[in-house]
Amino acid sequence: MGVAVEEVLKLSVLEKAKVQTEMYHRQVDWISVIETPVENFVRNNEFVLSTGVGCGEDVLALEEYVRDVIRSEASVLAFATGRHLYKIPDRVLKLAEKHELIVMEIPWEVRFGDILQDVLRLINEESRQEQQRTEEIRQELINCVLNGKGLQEITSIIYQNTGIPTAISDHNKQIRANQYFDRYFIDVLNGHELSQEGILVETEMDSEHPLRHYIETYEIGDQKCYQLTILSNYKKQGYILFKPKEEKELTWVNLHILEHALTACALYFVKENAIEMTEIRLKDNFLLDLAKREREMDRALLSKAQLLGYDLEKPYICLVGHIRFVQPEEERTSLTMPQVKSSSINSRNYYIQKEVTHAGDALHRRTMTTFDEGEVIVYLETDRPDYGETANQFLDLIERRLHELLKGITISWGISCHKGGYQVFHKSYEEAETALKIGQQHEEGERTFFSDTRMNRLLMALSHEEEIGAIVSDTLEKLIDYDQKRQTELIHTFMVYNKYNSNVSQTARALNLHRQSLLHRLRNIEHLTGLSLLNADDLFLLELSVRLWLLKKVDA
Repeated sequence: MGVAVEEVLKLSVLEKAKVQTEMYHRQVDWISVIETPVENFVRNNEFVLSTGVGCGEDVLALEEYVRDVIRSEASVLAFATGRHLYKIPDRVLKLAEKHELIVMEIPWEVRFGDILQDVLRLINEESRQEQQRTEEIRQELINCVLNGKGLQEITSIIYQNTGIPTAISDHNKQIRANQYFDRYFIDVLNGHELSQEGILVETEMDSEHPLRHYIETYEIGDQKCYQLTILSNYKKQGYILFKPKEEKELTWVNLHILEHALTACALYFVKENAIEMTEIRLKDNFLLDLAKREREMDRALLSKAQLLGYDLEKPYICLVGHIRFVQPEEERTSLTMPQVKSSSINSRNYYIQKEVTHAGDALHRRTMTTFDEGEVIVYLETDRPDYGETANQFLDLIERRLHELLKGITISWGISCHKGGYQVFHKSYEEAETALKIGQQHEEGERTFFSDTRMNRLLMALSHEEEIGAIVSDTLEKLIDYDQKRQTELIHTFMVYNKYNSNVSQTARALNLHRQSLLHRLRNIEHLTGLSLLNADDLFLLELSVRLWLLKKVDA
């Protein structure tokens, strides 16, 4: 932030000044009066005024003074001649020219106070104009986002006002906008260009702009690229990449513009995320309402669905999955293990949604997905004859990928019937939910088709009869109490025994029990229920009672 030396020399207070060296293109950021010793009192790009006191008759002392000013990287050194210094020695002028320091003479009668006042006024006016310009650019960038324009427009504004090639990427390093930024350097930074590598180095800039502390510098061969991270609510949203031809292009003004662009990009991503979250909520609410309420498929509902990207005039079945997640033991006990992405419900649902969409695309089937209290509800477009095979292929694709991405996840599925599949969303959901509840009597991760639950549904209907409930309670009361108090698995043992048609050897192998231990359990069951497992009627009564009791638990 400053003015060119040429502009300073146009001031009336300096009209009698004589430039004694070459006129180099330098900038003046400040002006001060400094006599020997200089030490660290002079800043970069400073206009230095001096009377030469103490050096006028000592050429070596004057030369050393000039060397100190050169080391401070000042732009101009002006001597008031006529009292302590009458003529600047040639050797001093050659030294100044060698280091591109502009040296001038000012008549003794020109007051330093007048020079200071006019030069500072010029610098302040230039600063005010630059601030006004950057403020206008800031407003233009913000309006760009507020008026619905995108990241490409932001890069265009940056380039128009700075001339620096710029690109913007999201947090996944996908390029979202590019204004003359060489794609080769993007590929190198993203690791796609194997022939070269971007090396992160310490950023070194002459500018004192606060933004420089947040700039990352990458060396790619003999060239440099710069990167700024776009943050919002302490979350990384993306990156601004820029590549000036020379570092001196990163002036205070240009860094100011990049800083405003950073704010505009953060606002854009916040707006984009808000729109995306609103769309997700609208879709979730629509599908939940479609599943849980009987709706008339009128024109208004079909139009709303179309706006959300759904086609309700296709045949669908419903799949309801109960999500269970168990973090692996080694991750629970490790203190150094980073947080897994699946620890967040939102992240978990994101991956499930992504895999549902991927599986649907792979099978060329439309899908509609939502989540409700630990369950995922999916509508899958299917044809009537082979809907079961399609559903299994669909779930195979989902679960294969999910088990790779989210360790410890298990999903039990309930799957509705097809029956034409047209505009039966509520009924399909109820069928899938019923199938899921029945399937949860068995192991986690089961797939239960509603069409395979006729016996269970018949038993569920019977379980609501008071007299049947009393018989079940009387038959199993002691057995249930024994299991609860002693933490045994007698009911489970009986179900496995019945599954293997009363074959003791097969049951023992399935339960991983010694044969004598199994026989001891079976005797306990007979003792607690008063029924014989060798009697067909008793066996039927016990099986029926256990099934009704389990269904009653699921129904509750």
